Amino acid sequence: MEALLRELSRVVLVDRTLNDVLTDVARIAVAGIPGAESTSITLLRNDKAFTAAYHGDMALAADELQYEKGYGPCMDAGRGGVLLRVDDMDTEERWPDYVQNVRQSTGVRSSLSVPLPYQGSSIGALNNYSTEPAAFASPESLAAGLEVAEVVAVAVANADAHAQLGEQARNMRIAMESRAVIEQAKGVLMAQRHVDAEQAFEILREASQRYNRKLRDIAVGIVEGTQTR
Repeated sequence: MEALLRELSRVVLVDRTLNDVLTDVARIAVAGIPGAESTSITLLRNDKAFTAAYHGDMALAADELQYEKGYGPCMDAGRGGVLLRVDDMDTEERWPDYVQNVRQSTGVRSSLSVPLPYQGSSIGALNNYSTEPAAFASPESLAAGLEVAEVVAVAVANADAHAQLGEQARNMRIAMESRAVIEQAKGVLMAQRHVDAEQAFEILREASQRYNRKLRDIAVGIVEGTQTR
């Protein structure tokens, strides 16, 4: 466990894509979670599941089978926020279509799906697969899976926060640019029509309504009209 925690602590979260971060985490999980031969990370966005990262083709194939059916341990763990362990696909009675197909097509015999906690809910699951039965029956497997799931949740939260900050910055920049061009257009109208600032803005507003165009677009047209003369 100490080696796993050490590896997870070295994963760089900032200035990297979420896929790169989660791919690193999946690789570490395979080496650090007892029993894991292949690992994937399922994320749920608007109830749509997708594999955000994986290590080992077996995990990806097992995930895809569940997405096709719309249910399975990884999807149910993510949606319900519950840990789901399958000790033997040959005797598992839940998800009958899935367990039969996954055993035949991928060789998966057992699995461990750990929900990803995020702001009081679950955003997906960390999925671990093995060709051996009861590969994740030990307390060590569960403890390691929970540790990795925490890191995944933090990485997703960090990526979401970064995206939100980027969107806010973009919106602020657009707003500032819009304000600047509107002020320029007001200045043009004040000089051309000998009106004050309030009247110039009213002219812009009326034009925006009349032509059903954004105020900024009307302003840009006025400013560009003076530059082409």
